[in-house]
Amino acid sequence: MIDGILNFLDPYWWLIIGVVKAVIIAVALLSMVPLLVWLERRLMGRFQVRLGPNRVGPFGLGQPFADTIKLLFKENIVQSGADKFLFYLAPAIVVFAAIVTFAAIPFGEPFEVGGEMVGLWGANLNIGILFVFAISSMGIYGIVIAGFSSNNKYSLMGGLRSSAQMISYELTLGLTALSVVIMSGSLNLYDIVKDQSDWPNAIPMFPAFVLFFIAGVAETNRAPFDLPEAEQELVAGFFTEYSGMKFAMFFMGEYVNMITMSALVTILFLGGWHSYIGLDIPILVFAFKVFLLLCVFIWLRSTFPRIRYDRLMVFGWKFLLPLSLVNMLVCSAYKVLWAA
Repeated sequence: MIDGILNFLDPYWWLIIGVVKAVIIAVALLSMVPLLVWLERRLMGRFQVRLGPNRVGPFGLGQPFADTIKLLFKENIVQSGADKFLFYLAPAIVVFAAIVTFAAIPFGEPFEVGGEMVGLWGANLNIGILFVFAISSMGIYGIVIAGFSSNNKYSLMGGLRSSAQMISYELTLGLTALSVVIMSGSLNLYDIVKDQSDWPNAIPMFPAFVLFFIAGVAETNRAPFDLPEAEQELVAGFFTEYSGMKFAMFFMGEYVNMITMSALVTILFLGGWHSYIGLDIPILVFAFKVFLLLCVFIWLRSTFPRIRYDRLMVFGWKFLLPLSLVNMLVCSAYKVLWAA
């Protein structure tokens, strides 16, 4: 009977593996969000010379569970003037886009299971970097729809701010990523990692690494670039009218985007799962690099004040964009004149 079941499933083995990997990736990402919130609160407490959560469980480890229970049972409020369909759709788009973006992120070498090679990724796409940028850009629709459907001027302005910010900083993000593509000669993220077997791209392409990371912080709407939710003038921005789990879903999307952006920086500039010191545990090496970048995200939030919105736009268009163009031209010239 078992042989019959295996023979029946054999043609669909690729589909079964794909579904299993998709479920594992989605569950892992969503499970990491509460832990990342706890880590942020603890680290910010240390950075700002205070304790952080330390009452609920040892070292405050029970705090994420307490927050989850609170959000699950919090009253679900929808104002009468809101477009209810779009109001419910917006947070789902944000979370869905954040999770699907991670599908093309490789985080280790493939291994064999039952005679089949299983890759440590959702999908190994030849246009992986384009897929990541395309799907991550869809998340902005959720933020804009949230602001539009709330029937609140502050929410609408927050959504429009987020779209303008995404357009401004995605240019820098794309141009610096393009310089990596030029040097590696591939859009496939796995190939880009393999190209860094000798040393990470952050060494010869340090300016691109810095530019990409700054633009990545702005793309995730993290402080000091969190102008779409600036409470001093927008109350809370695009999610002002949201409560309960719908409110939490926006933060879930934000933290998953942080993880994805950290993973992308690791792949493009830090050598992915290559340790360079002889440590042959690819997944742990990759996870450690992502963890360090997440700590830098938190460090920036604890250190720098939120900048004014006009200065945010000036910084993106008049400083980062010209530098990213110069960086791409230098990389192109090097590839054509010296590395060819």
